[in-house]
Amino acid sequence: MRLPSARRALRKVRALITDGRGAAAVEFAMTAPILFVIIGASLQFAHLFYVRSVLTSVVNAAGRNSALQSAATSQTAIDTRVSTVIHEIAPKATLTFTRRNYADFSKIGVPEDFTDTNGNGVYDPKECFVDMNGNGQWDDDMGKTGQGGADDVVAYTVSVTYPALFGFTHAFGYPLSQTINATTILKNQPYATQSTRTGVQVCP
Repeated sequence: MRLPSARRALRKVRALITDGRGAAAVEFAMTAPILFVIIGASLQFAHLFYVRSVLTSVVNAAGRNSALQSAATSQTAIDTRVSTVIHEIAPKATLTFTRRNYADFSKIGVPEDFTDTNGNGVYDPKECFVDMNGNGQWDDDMGKTGQGGADDVVAYTVSVTYPALFGFTHAFGYPLSQTINATTILKNQPYATQSTRTGVQVCP
């Protein structure tokens, strides 16, 4: 009596093993997370490149406007224009604006001169230096903050930080936020005589 029952049970087991119903659903459940991560990461990379392209374009345009004679009174309007364009494609973005001005292009990114007392090639506290930007401390970039004046060279930089489109990708190593920068360097119109820049010797 037990043998037929065993055979029936064995047949049921075999039928269950060979039954393909529901296999597609199981396979999809296993591969869907990977698929979603790939799609999410691809969309975020595409969005990053798009934001970077738009930022570069609008910063270049803003830089050209900044170089005009009216820039001294329209910097806020120029920054607002950049913010408006970026917020159209990244609504939660935070923007930071920086303007540094120099006497000419050769001074961009150049550190202030200092007396290398110990000969190690780097500035150390208590060493004398020439304060070119008037802030009372040694800087590795002698540029002054702001738009500057006639015939000055201006480095206009905009930094944009915005959250990732899909937070779940952070679990797979994608950052929760992206930060991109764009800089344009232009020369102010020579609508007046350029101011002469002189440094002050400072010995802390």
